[in-house]
Amino acid sequence: QVQLVESGGGLVQPGGPLRLSCTASGYIFSNYVMGWYRHAPGQQRGLVARIGSSGATYYGDSVKGRFTISRDNAKNTEYLHMNTLRHEDTAVYYCNAHTVGTPPSFGSWGQGTQVTVSS
Repeated sequence: QVQLVESGGGLVQPGGPLRLSCTASGYIFSNYVMGWYRHAPGQQRGLVARIGSSGATYYGDSVKGRFTISRDNAKNTEYLHMNTLRHEDTAVYYCNAHTVGTPPSFGSWGQGTQVTVSS
């Protein structure tokens, strides 16, 4: 059974950094595409970034140049390094894991971690 546990959310001032982590268990981590999604009030959940098993990355337009996704297959963990945070980055951030060829929505999700950007 796939389990994903996020950590690292919290309150941060605009312009500040924050790092999210997602630790996985129950499957072969290195074989899966890992991603981060976020859900802000009044908006649909959307893709923030994803990283393939080979390390190839993709970013949503709103976070390009500010966020970096990475993975450590030895630790079964993916990370989201967030810099220059803005008020509009406030959301619940979810970790996702899915196999190649499977839509992310059919994959596994973590419980979410709240990120609040506020002064």
